[in-house]
Amino acid sequence: MKCEAILHIPLSNYAYGVDETHVVFRLRTARGDIKTCTLHYGDRSCRRTPVIFSAAPMRIMASDDLFDYYEIKLNSPYTRICYYFEISDGKNTCLYYAEAFHSELTDERSEYYQFPFNRREDIARVPAWVNDAVVYNIFPDSFATGRRFISRKGTQCLFDGQVTAGKNGGTIRGIIENLDYIMDLGANCIYLNPIFVAGEYHKYDLLDYFHIDPCFGTDEDFRELVETCHRNRIKVIIDGVFNHCGWNFFAFDDIIKNGEKSKYKDWFYGLTFPVIRPDNMEDYPNYACFGYERKMPKMNTANLEVIDFFRKVCRYWLEKFDIDGWRLDAANEINFDFWRIFRKTAKSIKPDCLLIGEVWESAYPWLRGDQFDSSMNYDLRKNCRDFFAAGKIDAQGFEGRVTQMLIRYPEQMLCAQLNVLDTHDVPRFLTLCRGDFLKFRLAVVFQMTFIGIPSVFYGDEQGLQGRMEDEYRQVMQWENKTIFDFYKKLIGLRRSNIALEQGDFRTISAEKGARLYVFERRYKKQSVLVALNAGKRKEVISFLSEDYKCVLQEGVNGKEIHPWGFGIFEKR
Repeated sequence: MKCEAILHIPLSNYAYGVDETHVVFRLRTARGDIKTCTLHYGDRSCRRTPVIFSAAPMRIMASDDLFDYYEIKLNSPYTRICYYFEISDGKNTCLYYAEAFHSELTDERSEYYQFPFNRREDIARVPAWVNDAVVYNIFPDSFATGRRFISRKGTQCLFDGQVTAGKNGGTIRGIIENLDYIMDLGANCIYLNPIFVAGEYHKYDLLDYFHIDPCFGTDEDFRELVETCHRNRIKVIIDGVFNHCGWNFFAFDDIIKNGEKSKYKDWFYGLTFPVIRPDNMEDYPNYACFGYERKMPKMNTANLEVIDFFRKVCRYWLEKFDIDGWRLDAANEINFDFWRIFRKTAKSIKPDCLLIGEVWESAYPWLRGDQFDSSMNYDLRKNCRDFFAAGKIDAQGFEGRVTQMLIRYPEQMLCAQLNVLDTHDVPRFLTLCRGDFLKFRLAVVFQMTFIGIPSVFYGDEQGLQGRMEDEYRQVMQWENKTIFDFYKKLIGLRRSNIALEQGDFRTISAEKGARLYVFERRYKKQSVLVALNAGKRKEVISFLSEDYKCVLQEGVNGKEIHPWGFGIFEKR
């Protein structure tokens, strides 16, 4: 038994409440090393000594290259649980508790693992509507000026004496006039990159948090957009940029003018007086900012006045415009307490508003239920790149990557992850595939059938490409009916099948050295199998029974799947 591989972490993604009666427990072991794993659990307030334990067998829920992950969702009669694991490799059996291996039990109940109390307040919950959500992500400047039209013309506007700029002519009105296109695609939620008053075309250098940038339109245009979306059952998520602002933001401008006498000097992070706006973009500013971008000074989000300011921003757009959620920019650079307060503010107004943090790495510290509902799942993009686009890993390696996405968060947070292949910050995925639509197609199938919220960056459904910023943020096109129809079919299939929306995930086939990856999504008695051949030779889906019918496929003939083909099969 490889004892050094065994791991359990109490009160983490290895032990958490799903609801007030169900608690998930997980244990990691070396891959293929353990034959059986049993959870023994009891009432930690049991009136008898020793504690009376009950046994429940655990199953392998996922595996990666090194480990198996055992899991049980326990329907517990107790709110206070003490527990231990019984582990056998077929030759030796041991008891695992208190981060140590034992041959016998102890009468000291405090020495077992503890789940002190399954408190309803501490259970992570996400809005129910995420299960059905498919997001269409719009970069406003590049999307549309009017119906199926974008002017490609730069604009300059004045707001309160400050100049704001647009690059390609996109407007809020343009989004309204193309909502029928988004609805035809099947998306039922739009996420807009920043739309508030800001200097540059991307609108991440904020000047005013309470108005729409005049290059995009008016506040009333945005109100009409939200109301029109809601009439058509489309949710609206907007970008919240609170880590930094623009260097002409009123508070920072006051610091430039008044120095240490400014009443806003504690609103910002890492100031060195006198604060100077460097003219040369190559010069390092003498104040903290987003990266080293001199036009985006970093806010001090621990300051109570700053917190109160952004609470007002949060309330304003939820109360006055009825938005459905926030995507929170540079979320991992902001202190945890700020986000806890922000969440309480948002949820007190609209309990089912969705909070998505921009965290590129593992977001577990923010996804315990007290801060965000979701994060941007850039790992899905990276893993699809390495398997489908670049071919750097085999099916077993991809299975391991998928496992890491599955086990790092509580299960209720998985369904809310924003699964991206493209965003405004990265080269287009089709470009990573070197324009090979067959490879791109497999990644999209995986995105649309995996656990979480699929996010389509505007133009993905039109085959837009681009490696540099000007390219991947290029203007929208509407002519590619073939790729659009492919997306439409996949989105329609996802939204019509509860197994794809809410089902558990299980790998069926992922062999070392192979390029065939097959998985199942199951919800109660409904099951969907997805087979993806990311290789250059035909493969046989030998385990496909007559109980399944093919509902969408390219390159499948009976049980044969051709190179770069896929098949989606529903249980009859």
